[in-house]
This record gives sequence, structure tokens and C-alpha cells, in this order.
Amino acid sequence: MKPTSVFIFLAFLLLASGYGKTETASRPNILYFYVDDMGWGAIGPNAQAARKAKGLPSVRTPNLDQLAADGVNFSRGYGCMVCSPARSSQQTGFHQGHTFADRNDPDNAKKAMRADDVLMGDALSRAGYVTGYWGKWGYGGSSDPLAPRVDNVQTLPTSHGYQHVVAELHHVRAHTFFQPTLWTAPAAPGAVGGIELKPNAMTRYKGHLAYPNTPALQNHPGYPATAYCDDVYAFAALDFVREQARVYRQTGKPFFGLLAVQIPHGPFNEVAKLPEWDVAYRADPHFSGLKAQSRQWAAMVTRIDAHFGNILAALEDPNGDGNPADSIARDTLVVFQSDNGGPGGDSLREYDANGGLSGTKGNIQEGGIRVPTIMRWPGKITAQSRLKMGSSTARIVDVTDLLPTFCELAGVPTPLGVDGVSIAPTLLGVGHQRARNFLVHEAGNGNAIIRGRFKLVQGRSGKKKQRKEPTTFSLRLFDLEADPREKHDLAAKHPALVKELETLLIGERVNEAKGFANTYHDWTGKSGGLTSDPNNWSDYVYANAGITYMSDRGPPRLSWVAHMNNPGPGNARAVADSNLAFLALEIAGSPARQMLELGPGVNLTGRNEIRLGGNGSLEVNGGTVSSLRWIDVQAGGTLQGTGKIAAVLYNQGSVRASGLEVQLDYHQSSDASLHLTVGRKGGASLRIRGEARLAGTLAVSLVPGLKLPPGKKIVVLSADHIEGAFCNAGNRVVADDGTRFKIAYAADRVTISAL
Repeated sequence: MKPTSVFIFLAFLLLASGYGKTETASRPNILYFYVDDMGWGAIGPNAQAARKAKGLPSVRTPNLDQLAADGVNFSRGYGCMVCSPARSSQQTGFHQGHTFADRNDPDNAKKAMRADDVLMGDALSRAGYVTGYWGKWGYGGSSDPLAPRVDNVQTLPTSHGYQHVVAELHHVRAHTFFQPTLWTAPAAPGAVGGIELKPNAMTRYKGHLAYPNTPALQNHPGYPATAYCDDVYAFAALDFVREQARVYRQTGKPFFGLLAVQIPHGPFNEVAKLPEWDVAYRADPHFSGLKAQSRQWAAMVTRIDAHFGNILAALEDPNGDGNPADSIARDTLVVFQSDNGGPGGDSLREYDANGGLSGTKGNIQEGGIRVPTIMRWPGKITAQSRLKMGSSTARIVDVTDLLPTFCELAGVPTPLGVDGVSIAPTLLGVGHQRARNFLVHEAGNGNAIIRGRFKLVQGRSGKKKQRKEPTTFSLRLFDLEADPREKHDLAAKHPALVKELETLLIGERVNEAKGFANTYHDWTGKSGGLTSDPNNWSDYVYANAGITYMSDRGPPRLSWVAHMNNPGPGNARAVADSNLAFLALEIAGSPARQMLELGPGVNLTGRNEIRLGGNGSLEVNGGTVSSLRWIDVQAGGTLQGTGKIAAVLYNQGSVRASGLEVQLDYHQSSDASLHLTVGRKGGASLRIRGEARLAGTLAVSLVPGLKLPPGKKIVVLSADHIEGAFCNAGNRVVADDGTRFKIAYAADRVTISAL
């Protein structure tokens, strides 16, 4: 096991093992419903309720509509343009410019997930959750219809923390609902990858409790011998929820379940092989006059909605005895989402499945990437949170945001450098919500970057497959708040904004060849080693079955997710002798300290993140440390020196400044410390060109020989705006030479006066 993997595993193990029943009360169970090709407009809050009110054909989703009424509908939720990259981004938290599966490559099933990728199942199982996955996984197995095999153990759900599995491993096998076999876990001893094939049948549910919400149940005499796979997935999830609810009530051990059904992906006509398949629409006056595909699509959507209703009912009454005393609904976050927008076809035309948005599945337009997204957490998503129960919010949430959100709610670190941003503070109404500055998507007809209300589309033309002609790009700009259907190109009116967004978009690697991805590296150098020396870093090689899919050797580069972890026994120091750039960098030590010292004027970039973990230290010597997002000084971490911080700076550990400029915001937590050195030339030791949110403690040092007369007021911190204050007792601070100072606050500065 690589050093990084050891540290990550130990960190998760320590966090997970520290939770008892009382402490787990704040960690929710998580139930994630994920559908396939269900357009943004296919649920009531986005389009169907309005259609019903107008007397137009409307699809019936009573359980999802109730979920929205009891929770929040995110009207600007985003997935990806097609299924394979959507699942890769969902599981890894990386967008298509960084994740390995950035499109529907036929080889994705063999290679998409890597052993180094930390997926949802990895993170939550290590956090002490019982995990389950049911449905379309799409990676790791062959497409053989009768005798599929495991092609790559690295990419299996069982290799990434999922303990209870009923799934299809290859997306082509998921192009029928009547697969003869499905992959399951736990498996018999010796099964490759801990997963095995079992017949796709419903016999295990004979004699089960009645499920009145589900039409045409498997105990109907006309039900096929080979089951409709989404029925199997849903009943397996239902069993899991009932059992884990019992465990949770007894032990406090939480669960994470992801039901990733194939509905309403084609083939549509297979639903008509089920008895009573259209019973929910028998009284609908529009139904018989619709095209066959529309009727089948609507029946599929309503069928899976009924399954969702059964599972939601199990949260309210897990043992099914009619007494809700064992309810765990208030302890469970429920998420509903589609992978991508709806396809073209009769259901799009007759049911307006994409809610009038332009484009369809596979396109970069909103109809291809905007997806229905609902979240419910009774007792947490309330008037006290930043969201209002029963409302629709235009707050942007992307599929990549779910992994960091789940990690924060579970109380474990988010995997380093992911593109998603946790929205846990928004859901809870507690804590600081970090900003998502932009989000990025790729599609067959172009790429896009969305920042706030504006969306820049980089359209693609040229012979993409043959590459005989160079690819050319067009740029169009849309205001999604005023023009969600993307009809009015504003690029000519805002050339500066177009250029700014285009630069950001290209920097996110959207124009790289397929299969480009971030790579993972560890610092292997001895104390005093130079970061420019490739021999001081581990190489990256991703190979399987004799095929090398990617390799990366040499000095650090902007696609690296790098860990500089010191296992001890003694403290260690690395020296940056030239500029460094990473996608993300973590510096930490256990139990010894690891320091990275930037040479004079040397700059450090962590495009997504620089994380200073416990016993990690970064020394800045007149250079610039930059990130498009943040520098995160965690508990036990230290940032020190002089220079510029071109990022938002979060301090939960220690910042020691003697002439440091933060060019964006500064946030200090209640457990953090800020140590400022006062020099002879005066001026603020810490200059913040944004907002400063203060808490924790302030410490002060004077340069040797400096004596300040009583009453002398010195500005030690300045900012554009200051919120909060340090918690020093009596607003006093004692310098290291014994001089006592009084702390005073103004709207834009903090001063100290010698007593």
C-alpha cells in the first residue's frame, strides 16, 4: 500500500472508530435515488404540474412530487451529458476535464475507475457507514449477454467500499431490462473482486410484505420468469433500508444506499411485457391517444416513482407494523437526481420531458446537462437553514457536489482536490458555505462553463472522429436567468467576460484528448530534497490485464493530485527551488512534521486546493501561493512567512504572518490562531483584500529590539471588511517579550496598543 493510501486509511479509521451511538446522531443516513435519462421537466415542480393545470398530458410522479413538497427542489441542478461520465463525476467528485471517463468511451467499462480514486463508497464505508449499491454501475465487467466476466477488479463497486450490491457492470448489458443475470455482493468465498453472478429473478421476494404502491407486482401470475431488473434493484434497496433501519435504531450505525436504476433509459417497449404495465394511466383521457413510446416512457417513470414511494415509506415505518415509532425519516437525507437530460423522441414532444430547455441528452445545452434534483431531510432542511422546505431554489448544485457533501455530513475529509463543493452548510443552515465559482461540462457538440447567471458555450465543429481537419470552436454567451432556453447570444456585448470565461474553461482541461485525467503522486524525497527533482516523486501508472492506460512521470504539473506526507520518525523538509503547480497538494505528517519551504520568490499553485493537514507546514518566502478556490490550513497545520496568498484562506490551524497579503477572503475558525509579527517599518502584518471573518486567538511578536511606548497604536491586520473578533480574554494579548497590548477593532482594521 502506498504511503498516501496508508495515511488516508488511518485518518478515516480513526475518525470512524471514534463514533459511538450518541455521536452518530448528527450523521445522517443517506439514501440516493439516481435515474437514467430522466429530463429536467419530468417532475411536477419543473414542468409537469404546470402541464396538468393546463389540461395537457402529464407524467405521474406523486412520490417524487411529495419528496419535493417535503424538501427542496434544485431547479438548477446539473449532471453530465451522457451516462458514463455522469457516473464517473458522481462517484469521484471530479468534472469531465479531470475524471478518467469524460465521455461514453466503449472501453470505460474496463478502465474508468482506478484504485487510486476515492469514490463515494470508499469514503462512506471508511467513515463507518454500511453501504449499498443497486442498479447500473457500468464499469468493471464485460458486455457478454450470457456469460459476462470481470475485466478489471480496480473499477468494481466492491473494490470501492460498496458492501451490498445488485448491479449491472457493463452499460451495454443495461440496454435491456431483462438481463439473464446480475452481479451481486456479498459473494461466495473466492469470487473475483468479491462479486458474483446470480439469476435475475424475483423469487426471493415471494411471500414478502405487500407493497401497495408498486403496480403489477412480481407475484402476478403473468410476471416474467426473468425479472424486470429495476424491480429487482428496488426491492433489494427496500430490504436493505428495512434491515439497516433496525441496525441504526439499535446501534446508531448509519447507512448509505445508492439506487441507480435504468429507468427511463430505452428500450421503452420492454415495460409493456409486464402485467398491468399501464394501470396507473387507465383513467387518463390523454393516454390512449399518445404515441407508444410516450406511453411506455410515462409508465416506466411512474413505476419507479412507486418503488421510491415504497422505500420512503420504509423510512417512516421500517418494520411495516403500522406504528411509526421506529421511523428514521428525520435521520435520513434523501437525494433524487438524474444522470443527464432526456433524449429526443415522442416523450420529449408529448410530455415536454425537458421542460422546454434547448437540446437533449448528449448536448451541451441545458436540456442535455440540467437535471431534476431534489433533497429532503426532515428537521434539518427547515426555515432555519438556507433553504425553505417545499420550495424551489435556483442555487446551482452539480453532481460533483454530492461526494464532498456526503463526506462533510459523515465527518470525514473530502478526497483531495475534487471539483465539487460541499453544500452541507446550506442544507443545515450552520457553518460557512464555501463558494462554487464555476462549473464545467463537456459534450459531443461542445463544452461549457457556468458562472452564476452566465453560461459560455464553446461550440465544436470539424471532423472529430477522423481528425483529418482541425477542430474549430465558436463562443456563445447566455444569461440563464433571463434566457434559460439559450436563444439569445450575448457574446458580442460582453467580450471581456467571454475572454475571462474561455480562459477558465480551457484551463479546466476540457479540450484534452479522451482518457486524459488527473494523476496521483506522493513525495518520496528525503529531508532537504528539491521538488524539481523527478526522483523525489512517485510515478503514476494505471495498468490492467497487460494494458497501460496512462502513465505520468517527471516533475510536478498542473494535473497532479499530490500528497506530501511524512511518516516519521523525524521531522522532514522539502525545498521548492522553482515554481510549482498542482491540481491539488496536501502537506501533512503523522506523527512527525512535514514542511514545504518555498525558495525566495518561488510561487506555488494548487488550482483546486492546497491543504495543510495535521503537522503540515508551508513557509512562504516572498512568493505567491495561489488557487482558484482555497488554501485550507486544517487543525495542526501551519502557514507562515511573507508574500501573497492569491486565494481564499481558511484557517483552522495556525497562520504566522510577518508581511502577508491575502488577495481574497480570510476565514478563521474558533480553534485557530493567528500569530502576527510587528516590524519596525509599521504597516499591517496581515493585509486582506477582501472580507475577514475572525474568531479564535490572536498572538503577537515584536521584531528583536523593537520597543513600543504605552498608548502607541499599531495596525496589525487590515481588510476591506471585518466580521467577528478574536476570543482573547479581555481583548488583551501579550507579546513574546512580555509587552501587554489591548486589541481594538474597526470596520476595516485591527489595532493593538501597548499598555
